[in-house]
Amino acid sequence: MKDPVELLDELKARIDPERVPGHVAIIMDGNGRWAKQHGEHRIVGHANGVRSVREALTGAREIGVKHLTLYAFSTENWNRPESEVNALMDLLVKTVVDELAELHANSVRLKAIGDLESLPDTCRDTLKDASRRTAGNDRITLTLALSYSARWELTEMARRIAVKAKAGELDPASIDESTVSANLCTAGTPDPELLIRTSGELRISNFLLWQIAYAELWFTPVLWPDFRKEHLFNAVLDYQSRERRFGKTSEQIVPR
Repeated sequence: MKDPVELLDELKARIDPERVPGHVAIIMDGNGRWAKQHGEHRIVGHANGVRSVREALTGAREIGVKHLTLYAFSTENWNRPESEVNALMDLLVKTVVDELAELHANSVRLKAIGDLESLPDTCRDTLKDASRRTAGNDRITLTLALSYSARWELTEMARRIAVKAKAGELDPASIDESTVSANLCTAGTPDPELLIRTSGELRISNFLLWQIAYAELWFTPVLWPDFRKEHLFNAVLDYQSRERRFGKTSEQIVPR
């Protein structure tokens, strides 16, 4: 019987390196349910989810993904109990500090998107420092979506464009899709080609609504703290089995 490492290597070997999605986004869901199943406090679920972040990042790097975006904390999550929110912010700071050397060693660039001004000072300053320190790394970009929601982002985008138009810096008649994309948090980053959601929930939850217009969606019942490389590899294999037509016919994609 083959050991888990052999099985994982075989799974990875089935991935076509020429068709790996350049950008994978993940809605990390299920920490609270995982904690409840294990008779633990919710924050224990979040803490165990850190290993899954490492697994997803390492797996993405190994197969050649260039951008990995993780939905870490939504604007709606501020409505959770204050004790949980505070513990999450402390966990974020500790994790970024603890992982910084490893990120550097593997040429990982760290970025953050969202309403970062709403984060506690220590959290915001830690993220800014880590982003600055890793800015020159180019193997893979890890983006954390924090205090983020797509509706907030789209509202901010509309406000930016309106201000530019009012100032005479932008002709309203010239506004097109590229104008919108250039005024989003993700400006300069290619749109996700694969969106993964854990925990069995079948919804997008206000995440990257503009950017995932043509993303392939992959849902798994696995709770986030149990997510491992094998799940990422299976998601990518499923992605590679799909026909991405972007409105064209199959014959146009693969001429007969």
